[in-house]
Amino acid sequence: MFKTIKTILSLLATAAVMSGCALTLPVNATSNTIGSKVGTAKATGYFGVLFFDADASIRTAAKNGGITKISTVDIKHTSVLNIIVTYETIRPFGW
Repeated sequence: MFKTIKTILSLLATAAVMSGCALTLPVNATSNTIGSKVGTAKATGYFGVLFFDADASIRTAAKNGGITKISTVDIKHTSVLNIIVTYETIRPFGW
């Protein structure tokens, strides 16, 4: 009985550690005033290292939003069992 409970708890702990999660962090801020434009750039990779021709740079996000002066930048990191990993540069508010 004790061994079964121990096995179940171990499996639950492993599933909790390996489950997917998303984390959004501020990366940069400037003294520019906050505008109304928003741009995004996204890169998806596999096993945390295989990114095929992906570009999640701040420059690309600003270009996609038509932004010339950046105010703030956030990066969103999403991971599903650390098999599929996504980095997204979001909200470079600017003018």
